[in-house]
Amino acid sequence: MENIYIVGAAMTPFGRHMDKSVKQLTAWAVEDALKDANCDRKAIRAAFFGNTTQGHFDGQHMIRGQVALLPLGIDGIPIYNLEGACASSSHAFNLAVMHLRAGAADVALAVGAEKMYTNDKAKMFSCFESAWDIETFEANKGYLAEMGKGIAPPPGSQSDKPYSPFMDVYAALGRGLMERYGITQRQLAAVSSKNHGHSVHNERSQYRKPMSIEEILAAAAITYPLTMPMCSPISDGAAAAILCTESALKKYGFDRKRAVKVLATVVRSASARNALDYDNGCTKQAAKDAFEQAGIAPSEINVAEVHDATAIGELLTFESLGLREPGMSGILAERGETTIGGSLPVNPSGGLESKGHPIGATGLGQVFELVSQLRGECGPRQVEGARFAIQGNGGGLWRVEEATEHIGIFARA
Repeated sequence: MENIYIVGAAMTPFGRHMDKSVKQLTAWAVEDALKDANCDRKAIRAAFFGNTTQGHFDGQHMIRGQVALLPLGIDGIPIYNLEGACASSSHAFNLAVMHLRAGAADVALAVGAEKMYTNDKAKMFSCFESAWDIETFEANKGYLAEMGKGIAPPPGSQSDKPYSPFMDVYAALGRGLMERYGITQRQLAAVSSKNHGHSVHNERSQYRKPMSIEEILAAAAITYPLTMPMCSPISDGAAAAILCTESALKKYGFDRKRAVKVLATVVRSASARNALDYDNGCTKQAAKDAFEQAGIAPSEINVAEVHDATAIGELLTFESLGLREPGMSGILAERGETTIGGSLPVNPSGGLESKGHPIGATGLGQVFELVSQLRGECGPRQVEGARFAIQGNGGGLWRVEEATEHIGIFARA
């Protein structure tokens, strides 16, 4: 089986793009990725397109990838449409790699794009409602109520303004961490403060303002233990990657020095596990598979981009990836170990909390950051000596965990 490389990567700035459509955001990211790879678009022999909300907002329920990519001259090839909630573009990435490994092509494109901002706030937040089983709505709430039920939210710690129902999901998961490991709200604020600090040096980040732990704790409550800065914003944006086989590196003259090797790409789905059966969690099992595929140990990872739709999400994913001992994630965050310059920097991009979270583009946005880190192209937010990197990107909810999870492991070529 040939090695697979990322030879081009791009990401639009994440944030409000009221004047841009999904097609325009896609074009922006794809053209930048082609330029980054110095790749002729006709070399692309398959494309994989991730998007989640275009049907909800625009009524474009079908052929979204074809609608976005055919006008760019990426035509006459297979174009596959992927939807996996927040992991949609990671699914696109995974299948692009599988396509190349199968020998069906030697160059492939993975792209994710999302246009979520609208003046209709009710419609904007309702787009998340189908990211869990809508037929079992009451049962879903019951599963979550069992998690952290010993932690009573303080009075006034829930917003009366509309917000994503997934903030309630994360809050329940967070109270479970608090009950099991003694994670504190201050440690969650330390995660958020770290990510807002990292984003200052990311020109593509939606928010670029540093925030102290005290400012985050004093901010408007969403749902305990979350305050506003601990939560990812609504975002527009797109990201793309061009991948190729080992033989295609030479065939098309791609720059081997800037190529990033894909060591592992694993997708797993949830299981009907007990809420307290952490060892069989979807993300934990996917991470085990990924490290086995990559042939390296968790201790060798130098930098991570993980799914922090909230600060709680970062701690949950960090724990599940096995990067440190269980129960240590909050302590390490408070000590500054996950900050750039610490023992294991996490989310040097600013994470979803600051960089932004256009859900169909999020996974490839993480890949873009890690490619840039492994190339040594991140300037003031560069993790020195980064050789191995890991990505964790979850999508949706089934019972007590992510409905789907993607783990990617990458290496400097």
